Amino acid sequence: MKKCTLALGCFWKPEENFKNKLGIIETEVGYAGGENPTVTYEEVCVGDTGHAEVVRLTFDEKIISFKKILDLFFKMHDPTQKDMQFPDVGTQYRSEIFYENDEQKKEAQEVLSKKNKELNGKIQTNISKIKNYCKAEEYHQKYIEKNT
Repeated sequence: MKKCTLALGCFWKPEENFKNKLGIIETEVGYAGGENPTVTYEEVCVGDTGHAEVVRLTFDEKIISFKKILDLFFKMHDPTQKDMQFPDVGTQYRSEIFYENDEQKKEAQEVLSKKNKELNGKIQTNISKIKNYCKAEEYHQKYIEKNT
């Protein structure tokens, strides 16, 4: 199993969309890319932690490739919007691909380059090494309470 972490606006809808894709084993929402190893929803909402809202996926690459996940990523949001996914505005809603290794970095750059040509150079998506990922604990707890 492989993992990848994607920022494409508020994590609620993307998580639901990815859950239903063949080959996605697990989804988890959280925050990544900021300066601190742990943050709360309230801290991220202020907009100065550097974290983005993300969906972390565990996937079976025998069923779905990382490139296919990235194709879905670009279809699930508007990558031409900087630091927002309308109506949500702020750096925590940015478009970003967080790579786990050099292979993912290379594939992300290839897919982004192709999509950027299709969209006349308007893509605002960042590609960064994963750092300071933390699970959105309050969401996780509410989900457990709702589904038990």
